[in-house]
Amino acid sequence: MTSGRGLWITLEGGDGSGKTTQSALLGRWLEDSGRAVLRTREPGGSEVGQLIRDIVLHHRGDIAPRAEALLYAADRAHHVATVVRPALERGDIVLQDRYLDSSVAYQGAGRVLDAEEVRDLSLWAAEGALPDLTILLDLDPADARARLDSADKPFDRLEAEKGEFHGRVREAFLALAAGEPERFLVVDAAGSPEAIAAEIRARVETLLR
Repeated sequence: MTSGRGLWITLEGGDGSGKTTQSALLGRWLEDSGRAVLRTREPGGSEVGQLIRDIVLHHRGDIAPRAEALLYAADRAHHVATVVRPALERGDIVLQDRYLDSSVAYQGAGRVLDAEEVRDLSLWAAEGALPDLTILLDLDPADARARLDSADKPFDRLEAEKGEFHGRVREAFLALAAGEPERFLVVDAAGSPEAIAAEIRARVETLLR
């Protein structure tokens, strides 16, 4: 926990891995147990962040990789300062879709930037804040693409990248989890939503005791 009395949980993984579904299931379970829950996301968890989200995910045209990384860091700085820290200080449980690990995976490995530089940039932007738990929903990129195809909606800039890009992203996520096993819970996202949710709840229960 980085601030106050709350609990900060982030969900990571490739596009199509089920983060939104699992965040909703975990949030409902926590609320049913009487906890105050804030669900948020990066980019786009604030008014400023939504403007940045529109640029990084829906801009029609090229964005230089370093510019992309800086845009994500700008969103992160504002989001942590104005949304995450105040919620933790209130004692809320913050469930967040993506955080700095996504920047390391997508802009570091995916865009082939220096991963440590990307991480350091994010840590500077967020004043060193790290979550109590990061849930990595791990899924083969081909299976994730099949899920996205079945959703029948337009791909954003990152979803539209080639398989090689998403393969690098997956490997980067797994490397991050291996490097910080105390912070990460790696879950096989190919299982049923109910089985995945049960595995996540078991880990979260240990943090709530």
